Amino acid sequence: MSPPITLRPVTPDDEPFLYRVYAGTREDELAPLGWDETQRASFLRMQFKAQHAFYQEQFPSADFEIILAADRPIGRLYVDRRDDEIRIVDIALLPEHRNAGIGSALLDDLLTEAAAASKPVRIHVERFNPALRLYQRLGFIQVGDNGVYYLMEWSPATG
Repeated sequence: MSPPITLRPVTPDDEPFLYRVYAGTREDELAPLGWDETQRASFLRMQFKAQHAFYQEQFPSADFEIILAADRPIGRLYVDRRDDEIRIVDIALLPEHRNAGIGSALLDDLLTEAAAASKPVRIHVERFNPALRLYQRLGFIQVGDNGVYYLMEWSPATG
């Protein structure tokens, strides 16, 4: 039986954990570059700080939450509930917790919330992100393309 999945707000003390989650999302992408650990850590730290600042600035009303399994942090979920949509700013799990149905369950909860509120759910997904298949399976369709990211949307009418 899987442990219960819960959420709690991010605190300043979570920054080292959030960095670990971020670094875990970039492992496959950086592996072929041949960088040593110092180069990789420096790059990841700079990118993490930039992303974190961007999210805080662009989504000041978002819920920034830690995903917990049996009260242990395993990922992050950032959601901006707007008047006209639910925007998934980011969802990421530590590598060892992926492909276990946790992300799907969290997304299902958001889709249920959106359906009850008659709002679409939107997320930007990198075009080569393996999670793109998950979003498509859940009924998200591509509604935008900026070259790097697809804007994906789930609609209560079609979902």
